[in-house]
Amino acid sequence: MKNNRYAELEKKIGMTFKNRALLETAFVHKSYINEHRSEGMENNERLEFLGDAVLELVTTEYLFRRFPESGEGELTALRSALVKGKHLANVGAQLEVGKYLYVSRGEEKSGGREKQYIVANTVEALIGALYLDRGFKKSHEFIDKFILKNLGDIVDKKLHIDAKSQFQELTQERLGVTPEYRLLREEGPDHNKIFTMGAFIGEECIAEGGGSSKQKAEQEAAQAALKAKHWDDED
Repeated sequence: MKNNRYAELEKKIGMTFKNRALLETAFVHKSYINEHRSEGMENNERLEFLGDAVLELVTTEYLFRRFPESGEGELTALRSALVKGKHLANVGAQLEVGKYLYVSRGEEKSGGREKQYIVANTVEALIGALYLDRGFKKSHEFIDKFILKNLGDIVDKKLHIDAKSQFQELTQERLGVTPEYRLLREEGPDHNKIFTMGAFIGEECIAEGGGSSKQKAEQEAAQAALKAKHWDDED
């Protein structure tokens, strides 16, 4: 590993890693390991698992203290909006994490460095690496600086409101029908499937959405449908 490979990233986040190998592991996608087993590298899934837990804790505590009058339902919705894949992918794009990723040739060809779920997972792995290398305080600072700071924008744009519920309510109110979701396609092996769901009004497919489960894909499809109908920017 070249010592200066992550210098630009460390400058952006304002933190320097002590364990460079740990930082590198945060960017190793499992597809890369399948093609380079002889290199003895570890993929980032364990760090992602840890980072997800750290992110949940920091976000939950922040919201608990910030909104003392809010109930569990509202706090859960706000937390979901902050930690969901789309938001983390936007953070990852801001940090340009894709250019540091180790991916397989297949993922490279299919645009894996820009895939939202891969970028989002990498951000969680980076948080996990920060936690192990610099402790809870530094990982908390990273989350504050790059993730929690977007809360105001999320609230203003009502991104914390469940997209499926919002789309159903508006469709029933304005068109007198209930939207449906249909599986359009599924790709990948059983342990790593990506589902594409369509949001339908009658027989018209308003929008599509993808995700690692049908439920996540439906949420993405609903969000895209709100945008397609220009219902996403209304007060």
